[in-house]
Amino acid sequence: MRLDGKTAVVTGGGQGIGAAVVRALADAGASVVVSGRTLSKLEQIAEELRAEGRNVWAAGCDVSDPASILRLAAVAKEKLGPVDILVNNAGIAHSAPIARTSLEDWEKMMRINATGAFLCLQAFLPDMLERKWGRIVNVASMAGLTGAPYIIAYTASKHALVGLTRAAAAEVGKHGVTVNAVCPGYVETPMTEATIENVVRKTGKSAEEARAAILSTMPAGRMIQPDEVATAVLALVTDESGRRNGEAVVIDGGEGHP
Repeated sequence: MRLDGKTAVVTGGGQGIGAAVVRALADAGASVVVSGRTLSKLEQIAEELRAEGRNVWAAGCDVSDPASILRLAAVAKEKLGPVDILVNNAGIAHSAPIARTSLEDWEKMMRINATGAFLCLQAFLPDMLERKWGRIVNVASMAGLTGAPYIIAYTASKHALVGLTRAAAAEVGKHGVTVNAVCPGYVETPMTEATIENVVRKTGKSAEEARAAILSTMPAGRMIQPDEVATAVLALVTDESGRRNGEAVVIDGGEGHP
């Protein structure tokens, strides 16, 4: 699975899934701009990969800010030229009962997890359509396909992201651009650790009890590793045939999914 000569942008690339995706793309030969809100983390990743001979650049971006996304697109074009691959990974999580989910919580979740991906798609899609080749992958969640208690805003935002994926795929697939989503279960990342801490704080459970409750929802009885998600992303962006389009790829350590 090689990407020599291809260019890519990854949002939310400073840690966890995003950082793993950046490395996977760079290792496959792509030139990558890694973006996110914490520039120091991004620069560290870029410097480490450049020291290994990879072509990786850092660019700050807050996907909740349309102007920030336009700046990211300008930096990416300056560093890479037209972008071939976009991975919309930036996202946040929030948990609370329905009654304690504020309108602000709801709107923030939608703005970052769904609207941010939409705005990035708008910013990078025109060059892909002009060249009649592009690969877009949205990092959604199993929550984008099912329902679960206490994460109503998060679940709704990830359903929106899966819907965005399928609608965009239907619109642009005939022009050589594919749009797919990956839907992991719980991944061993700082975001998941923050979720566990939140459960402990709000319920009084121990960290071990909270982690066990999460693992009980995973078919393999373990958390997914970031590089497992990155491998799935790599398979979607190296699909030269473009046959995989509008998919929501489940990654939960189980088997037999539709």
